[in-house]
Amino acid sequence: MTYKIKNVEHMTGLTSHTIRYYEKEGILPPIERDKNGIRIFSEQNLAWLLLVSCLKQTDMPVRDIKEIVRLSQIGEETMQSRKELLEQHKKKIEHQIESLKESMEKIDKKIAFYDGADHC
Repeated sequence: MTYKIKNVEHMTGLTSHTIRYYEKEGILPPIERDKNGIRIFSEQNLAWLLLVSCLKQTDMPVRDIKEIVRLSQIGEETMQSRKELLEQHKKKIEHQIESLKESMEKIDKKIAFYDGADHC
């Protein structure tokens, strides 16, 4: 199945401007175009957009996202390198989650203080 950019906007939550920017900057693999130059998105393009959105949302640096794209275009022999990039990113996210949990505990204690829990 193929999609036009407006369909992809609705399916990913990304704007057409963002999608075009990602393509232009090499954050996405090249997207096929029809005879009139209109982008035709495949299921694979859609999957890439969703992955890129996930990685951007979790603050993966653009250079790392581009590297994953570049390596994927080389082929299967780069799977280990791509996996390592994702594993490193996952570790950063796990650290961020732990930091956020610690911050949440501090905030909860302060809220309890303001609620008078510590005044008894």
